Amino acid sequence: MAITLEEAERVLNAAKRKANEMGLKVAISIVDPRGDLVAMARLDGALWRAIPISQGKAVASAAYGVPTRELHGRADGPVMRSLVEYTGGYMTPQQGGLPILRGAVLLGGIGVSGAKSEEDEVIAQAGVDAL
Repeated sequence: MAITLEEAERVLNAAKRKANEMGLKVAISIVDPRGDLVAMARLDGALWRAIPISQGKAVASAAYGVPTRELHGRADGPVMRSLVEYTGGYMTPQQGGLPILRGAVLLGGIGVSGAKSEEDEVIAQAGVDAL
């Protein structure tokens, strides 16, 4: 089972609202469990690099099924390094990504980039909470 476009748009819109409330300029990416992009937005004024970083956080969270803050400490381990290399550097084990779950079923992941990592995660959580 994977997140639908309608669900992804609901998550994305809630995350955008939270970022705007916080006055932050970020990029937000929603991926399915395989890491394929379903929805993405770069808020006005967000830096270009926020896009691939937000996708990488979403992919990492979906791949492991945990918040990316839990992966940061493992970033230099051989398994994580090999997966990052395997994906061509596509995974970003940095705080700001969360799994999107329905019960125990992984629907995908959300990643946010452009603010402080803690703020990215708050925005991501607002998106997850909308589902």
